Amino acid sequence: MIKVGIVGGTGYTGVELLRILALHPEVRIRTVTSRADAGKRVDGMYPNLRGYVDAVFAEPSMEYLSACDVVFFATPNGIAMRMAEALLERGVKIIDLAADFRLADPAVWEHWYGESHVCPDLLQEAVYGLPEVNRASIRTARLVANPGCYPTAVQLGLLPLVEQRLIRLDGIIADAKSGVSGAGRKAEIPMLMSETGESFKAYGVKGHRHLPEIRQGLERACGEPVGLTFVAHLVPMIRGIHATIYAQLASSDAGDLQNVDLQSVYETRYRIEPFVDVLPAGSHPDTRNVRGSNRCQIAVHRPQEGNTVVILSVIDNLVKGAAGQAVQNMNLMFGLDESVGLRAIGVYP
Repeated sequence: MIKVGIVGGTGYTGVELLRILALHPEVRIRTVTSRADAGKRVDGMYPNLRGYVDAVFAEPSMEYLSACDVVFFATPNGIAMRMAEALLERGVKIIDLAADFRLADPAVWEHWYGESHVCPDLLQEAVYGLPEVNRASIRTARLVANPGCYPTAVQLGLLPLVEQRLIRLDGIIADAKSGVSGAGRKAEIPMLMSETGESFKAYGVKGHRHLPEIRQGLERACGEPVGLTFVAHLVPMIRGIHATIYAQLASSDAGDLQNVDLQSVYETRYRIEPFVDVLPAGSHPDTRNVRGSNRCQIAVHRPQEGNTVVILSVIDNLVKGAAGQAVQNMNLMFGLDESVGLRAIGVYP
């Protein structure tokens, strides 16, 4: 059995991890930490876990965490990097669901996250945990940077086109919408239902923290600079991300790409991926169809058969965009089938 610790078990990502891991046949939840709620029963805060998780929140003690095989950090940015070296020295594997290890360049990280990185050497070791790209490296990793929710939806939507240079790389637009759970479990006026209900707004237009992460992943996929405009929106729903991505077909020495079969490109790229579902041509994916599941559903369109490609990509931000993908990475790190514990079907309606 894999002995698991979760640092930061009181947020939405933490409880989603608990929901998934509680039914995982190869996992034993050893410790769940929360400074504010230490001593309280986990199922007292989250009654949905009654009968499944018999644990009490504890202080994030190195003594308890070092007894685990793997520790998930479901914490705000800047926490995991302060504990990572000590845990790794004790032979504990780490999966960080925050952004501490997602960006390879410490200067870029410091620019976007507003503080100095305390263990920049680990940025080169950390494996970016998008299994559809880095499956082999994840299997041998001891430190995995779980991707962000927006970056997961956008990168999976673009990878088939970017990898084959089928689109121009200098004018990509990703227009993405997220439910309010993406902002975390905290009391803030902008997140109140009376503020978000029956309303719809963009945010972070000047520069969103997920922009460099998306760009880094795409540039690794093609080996060239990528020009990306990324705009995030908040919509009045709890879960889900819908990314609408616009790109222009590229030209080649052999002529233009007017006759390329984009549907076939996507179906071929993701044919063996257990959690990427390429929908039939002409489809329009709906966030409710992936709610509660670890799936990404994708559709690709060429309006009026022109040069513009429109990719539609949907995920549950708390599952494939966070906790589910983290468990998928854990499975790979411990030599399990990556779908173990993640076969849940999307909740409908």
